[in-house]
Amino acid sequence: MNELAHQVLAGRVSGAVDLPPAEGLDRALRHAAPAEVIAAALQVVGRERLAVVSSFGTESAALLKVVADVDPAIPVIFLDTGWLFEETLAYRDTMIATLGLRDVRSIKPLEAALLREDPDRELWFSDPDACCRIRKVEPLQRALAPFGAWINGRKRFQGGARAVIPVVEDDGSRLKFNPFANIAREEIEAIYALAKLPPHPLVASGYLSVGCMPCTSRTSPDEDARAGRWRGRPKTECGIHTVQSRPD
Repeated sequence: MNELAHQVLAGRVSGAVDLPPAEGLDRALRHAAPAEVIAAALQVVGRERLAVVSSFGTESAALLKVVADVDPAIPVIFLDTGWLFEETLAYRDTMIATLGLRDVRSIKPLEAALLREDPDRELWFSDPDACCRIRKVEPLQRALAPFGAWINGRKRFQGGARAVIPVVEDDGSRLKFNPFANIAREEIEAIYALAKLPPHPLVASGYLSVGCMPCTSRTSPDEDARAGRWRGRPKTECGIHTVQSRPD
């Protein structure tokens, strides 16, 4: 980590609500390796107030491997939407065992919200934004309530709104760390190969990006990896990265 990063970390004010500015951290860490970014996040907020959010999707094991190498006890939040592939649920369990993750929290939507807004389980078709809100956005906001910062696995090479993400950004009342922002696809492949990480079971069937079952389709070799998400719709994000965290 460079000298500026040490200055930012040394200058932080301890306490539940006093976090350093995201801009300063981003300047300090914009060229840092993913493990350094995660280690810095731990120093800034502490393990009790830092969470990783993972979908246990097709590229998730790379970030989880780096996290486990830094500290396998960092809490990992997994959003169990009620529409996930069985293969994803099985992969979550496989990676917990493979990496020795000690605190994976599977968060489900509120039953009352499902009964009120999606009693027939057809909201994904009629209003996918609303479906994502009750099954992903709102559950994540509840799950993040005790935390001051969170880590996710977005990369700039994924394009769209992700093409310009910083390494550290403000997320309402929290900090958001993007340790893989600068990473190349080949580096992810190298992490899988060196650690002998098992791929997501659906990759072999042509799913290069996996979310909820009704809104995920296979992609062809000439398509972007995320082209199979919400195919035929203008929607490209579920909302957890476009709706800022509410103050607690």
